[in-house]
Amino acid sequence: MWALLIVTLPTRPNAVRLRIWRALKALGCAALRDGAYLLPAAQAAALDALADEVRAHGGSASVLALDARDDAQRAEVRALFDRGAAYAEWRGDAGTLREAFDSLSETEARRRLRALADALQALRHIDHYPGAAAEQAQAELDALRFALQRHFAPGEPTARARHGIPRLDPRRFQGKRWATRARPWVDRLACAWLIRRFIDPRACFVWLHEPARAPRGVIGFDYDGARFSHVGARVSFEVLLASFGLEHDAALQRLGAMVHFLDVGGIPAPQAAGLEAVLAGLRELHADDDSLLQAACSVFDALHAAPGGAA
Repeated sequence: MWALLIVTLPTRPNAVRLRIWRALKALGCAALRDGAYLLPAAQAAALDALADEVRAHGGSASVLALDARDDAQRAEVRALFDRGAAYAEWRGDAGTLREAFDSLSETEARRRLRALADALQALRHIDHYPGAAAEQAQAELDALRFALQRHFAPGEPTARARHGIPRLDPRRFQGKRWATRARPWVDRLACAWLIRRFIDPRACFVWLHEPARAPRGVIGFDYDGARFSHVGARVSFEVLLASFGLEHDAALQRLGAMVHFLDVGGIPAPQAAGLEAVLAGLRELHADDDSLLQAACSVFDALHAAPGGAA
């Protein structure tokens, strides 16, 4: 159920028109069409106040109740409130700050981190239907705060990052058998590439048709009960990054954003659709999972090496 504001703004004074536009934006209204704005029904009072102001200055305004006829229409209306692009812009600013740590003083870095935190709080205030993108952004803010502390005060004790993922020594994971579900898709392919390129170059992969019956001694990833799988808002690829201290690699972060979006949704990631299309094509070409991984590794190698990151 929503509250619908139908409004014709007064032609003058311009200050009133500008104030109404700013108020609509600050409330996080969705535009059904020009002059028709929506908020969840619980916030109808805010639209009533705007309607009173419009009428007081010679405009016309009505606040009506709006409901959907079915689930499909309800989904259409909720999609009008999507904040994915805003979260993507916020994440870009967060990535810029992370990459600038070396060139910033601690005071300036902390000031910019506070500004990012305030911006995220403001965004979440107008995100009337928060979902995966909101959770992902909060997780990235927590990780950024933790990274800043480690960068500027490396010798000072710090609390474990909120995600609770312990840091592991890759030297203890060499020449191992790693297992995941057969016919791997984006997250599993990316994890296997990451393992082979950055964690265990001599890794051997076991493709499981029944993960519950995984052989003894394998290191599992991306299935229920596996040692490495989703944690909170993080997909398995991001968990591996955090586990082995790879989260400071900007190119891997950009890849992680694409993998996350394709696996569970959340903040839109540039070129994710292209990666999905290429991997889908490789899956059609390669019935053997080892051959599929070998081909996918070339794709991830290229994305990681692309100047400035392909994402």
